[in-house]
Amino acid sequence: MKLSLIRSMTRSAVFELENGLCFRPAHPFRVLLNGEPVREAQDTNVFSLFSLTPATDYTVTVESEGETLTANFRTQDESFFVDASRYGLVADGETDNTGKLQAALSTCPKGGTVYVPAGRYRTASLFLKSCTTLYLEKGAVLLGDNDRTHYPILPGVLPSENEVDEYYLTGWEGNPLSSFAGLLNITQVHDVVVTGEGTLDCDAQNGDWWINPKVKRIAWRPRAVAMVDSDNICLHGITVQNSYSWTIHPIFVKHLDLLNFNINNPYNAPNTDGIDPESCEDTRIIGVNIHVGDDCIAMKASKVFLGMKLKKSCEHTVIRNCLLDKGHGGIVIGSEMSGGVKDMVVTQCLMDHTDRGLRVKTRRGRGNTAVIDGLVFRNVEMRGVKAPFVINMFYFCDPDGHGPYVQCRDAMPVDEYTPRLGTLTMENIVATDAQFAGCYFDGLPEQPIERVSMKNVSITFDPNAEAGQAAMADNRPHVKKLAIYAENVKEIDLHNVKIEGYEGERLHFANVGHFEED
Repeated sequence: MKLSLIRSMTRSAVFELENGLCFRPAHPFRVLLNGEPVREAQDTNVFSLFSLTPATDYTVTVESEGETLTANFRTQDESFFVDASRYGLVADGETDNTGKLQAALSTCPKGGTVYVPAGRYRTASLFLKSCTTLYLEKGAVLLGDNDRTHYPILPGVLPSENEVDEYYLTGWEGNPLSSFAGLLNITQVHDVVVTGEGTLDCDAQNGDWWINPKVKRIAWRPRAVAMVDSDNICLHGITVQNSYSWTIHPIFVKHLDLLNFNINNPYNAPNTDGIDPESCEDTRIIGVNIHVGDDCIAMKASKVFLGMKLKKSCEHTVIRNCLLDKGHGGIVIGSEMSGGVKDMVVTQCLMDHTDRGLRVKTRRGRGNTAVIDGLVFRNVEMRGVKAPFVINMFYFCDPDGHGPYVQCRDAMPVDEYTPRLGTLTMENIVATDAQFAGCYFDGLPEQPIERVSMKNVSITFDPNAEAGQAAMADNRPHVKKLAIYAENVKEIDLHNVKIEGYEGERLHFANVGHFEED
């Protein structure tokens, strides 16, 4: 086992135990800072330290089962400390603090930290600026305003003076549509950190945000944290809960760190995905604890208009040591992915009773730029996941999703609107108490999935499993204890793949090219 520093900030730092285990260590451990005990834990491989002093050298020590691990680190410099309470904040959970909080954020000098002390601060949209840190103290709650007229409306598209170029400021489900600004907005900035032990609570359950969620009212629903066209952004430590819609939604963000924080949304809250990176590059999602009623982490790259026009893929993504709880899917690719999703590695994640585990969803009409390739899922544990592995190229989203073009099972012409799935690799994965299907791979007849490789995979079914829909596509029967279903796949490699408790035949293949198993 090793101890490594993931990132050091001005007043906080985050560390990782490198032990090869999914999310949690095997034994309790004790953390010491400069020789003084600061915490004992067994809940996660990733832990953080807060209330540190800027520009200071520290030594962190981890003691576990007779093993001692040590790492030295230095906190980042801080030019100014801006106590937001000096701006007249009222911590009663009712008074509108939007202007006062924004004043603190806007006047913070370069390299400074805006500090929010404990208390409940009602607010609408806040906008962060470059080269600053927002630190939410333990017990500090930014509480979302439930009057939608208090939120700015951001246009999806800004035209340029030359009437040719366009700037895409925000979006809704993959299209550049006017939306309310988020509770926190990180837009066209760089070197921004949001950290601390406080809470970002959208309070959506006490408004009308979850009523008729697919109906546009004034503008489309806001996100808890909206990021657009920014670089070197870090979100760390805090709890984000009760989101209006998608919780963390970065668009066109480079060098994004999402580290050791919590997302909590009710299971029945509509479209409250956890993290949805859209056309982002070099993203790290490490040590995040997600409890939601929709997809936990969904990689996206816009729908066909932006995807084919900008050709900005979501690429170079690392997801590690995360807990993905409940929700429709643990790790999801799509369905808004017309720009493509490439080079993604998922390791040491624990999925607990999500409907599906590793899930790919696309469809005709996403475009020939909708290429999914180079996906690696390694060292993952799934508990009670109904369908552990689902690749679905007939996903019935959007108003035309049930139409013949999307759902036709006959081969269609391969054209500019035909998506493509490349290579998916799944290794060292254990799934217990599955219900619907262990593996469900459903490619297009005209553009089959190119290659699925599985090695050292174990799947066991719940003896009391109930039937359900493994993949969201039309005219697909409900299934129960279905081992491996594959249709329209060029190559399948199974090496040490064990499935127990299934019913019927082990392999259900149609239009599968090369098949290898040992």
